[in-house]
Amino acid sequence: MKSGFLKSFGVLAIASTIAIGLGSNDAEAKKVRWKMHAAFGQNVKVIGPPPHRISEAVGRMSGGDFDIKVFEPGALAGGYAYYDPISQGAIDSAFGTPGANQGKNSAYAFLSTWPFGPAAPEFVSWFKYGGGVEIGSELYARDNIKYLLCGMIPPETSGWFREEIKSLDQLKGLKMRFFGVGAKVMQKFGVSTQQLAGGDIYPALERGTIDATEFSMPAIDRSYGFYQIAKYNYFPGWHQQSTSNEVLVNMDKWNSLPEEYQAMMEVACDQSTITMIADGEASQFAAMIANEKDGVKNMTWPQSVLDQLRGAWEEVLAEELASNPDVKKLWDSYTTFHEGYKVWGDRGYLK
Repeated sequence: MKSGFLKSFGVLAIASTIAIGLGSNDAEAKKVRWKMHAAFGQNVKVIGPPPHRISEAVGRMSGGDFDIKVFEPGALAGGYAYYDPISQGAIDSAFGTPGANQGKNSAYAFLSTWPFGPAAPEFVSWFKYGGGVEIGSELYARDNIKYLLCGMIPPETSGWFREEIKSLDQLKGLKMRFFGVGAKVMQKFGVSTQQLAGGDIYPALERGTIDATEFSMPAIDRSYGFYQIAKYNYFPGWHQQSTSNEVLVNMDKWNSLPEEYQAMMEVACDQSTITMIADGEASQFAAMIANEKDGVKNMTWPQSVLDQLRGAWEEVLAEELASNPDVKKLWDSYTTFHEGYKVWGDRGYLK
């Protein structure tokens, strides 16, 4: 009797040990540790905090089992130099903007923004319900990258200059940092453009490597200190009426995630998009007032200048549509959506 009891107890003990072992193994298997490159420093208004918020959100939703460590620009890669490391799996994930990758395909610039484009509500609507996310996903998947729409910001300013611009003729020969498809518009007026990551702009302005710059919204630009050098800030941001942000993930790393963790990333990115629009709208007036106190003149382009810029944009667009089938596919998708959206947009809002 005693022998049988001990034997049974031993079997139960072994079974319990196995069960506990399996349970701990299962729990350990659900722990995921990722590194995320941030294209913008954490201290930069609006666009700096999102990757940290994403990390915090997935950490809370997973009870700490999905841990994403965010690295500042330069720690894992240069600010905008994250495409290849993500594709190759050297970096798990990155937060940035599609226009950073336009050297790979000019369609990425359009995925980010384009001149005289839509405001944030329409742009987000096209991404979520008009095919934009699907087009972005298809483009990135070619290079083993998972694409997530993960942010949107309102209009930018269209340039910081050392002197007042009374005619676009003054732009000829100017060296200027300029982003995306808008750079090709500026080139039509004789501007020598280059795309610099945010942290590289101030030193270039200070050294005279560039004469002028645009980067983002007033609050973001103030974070970088452009107001200390260039005292004429021009509006409206004809080249970027809204700009999308992204999280890119190595496709193998994405596919290896449990489905619930994938869902957490998607939810965190939706939250990021909403928060960035709200933060972007709320942050600008204080920065503009502060800039004026520091001697900056907030300037408005006359309609005649905007008409010239729009004419040059139409030339650039025609060239892009003729040379890149990916741009044409994206543009056809957006314009189809836009024609429908206008039925609502032209009537639903006060002009």
